[in-house]
Amino acid sequence: QVQLLESGGGLVQPGGSLRLSCAASGIIFSTSAVGWYRQAPGKQREAVAVITIGGSTNYINSVKGRFTISRDNVKNTVYLQMNSLKPEDTAVYYCQTKTYWGKGTLVTVSS
Repeated sequence: QVQLLESGGGLVQPGGSLRLSCAASGIIFSTSAVGWYRQAPGKQREAVAVITIGGSTNYINSVKGRFTISRDNVKNTVYLQMNSLKPEDTAVYYCQTKTYWGKGTLVTVSS
């Protein structure tokens, strides 16, 4: 049974940082691309960042230079380091690989 478990969300002030983690069981992250998505209230879910099997990364323009996706093959975990957070980054963040999704972790950026 495949499970993806996100953690690390919370309330942070604008300009602050958070690191999200996505731990996998029942599947090996290094065998497929892994993405972080987010869904803000009243908006559609959007892809934020992806890391490929080979370790290449891609980001949406709005987070380039602020977010970094990475993978720890030993821990079978993918991370999303988020710096210089803005109120518009507020959303539920999900990790995804193949057809599997986690349940999400809420990030709230507010003063």
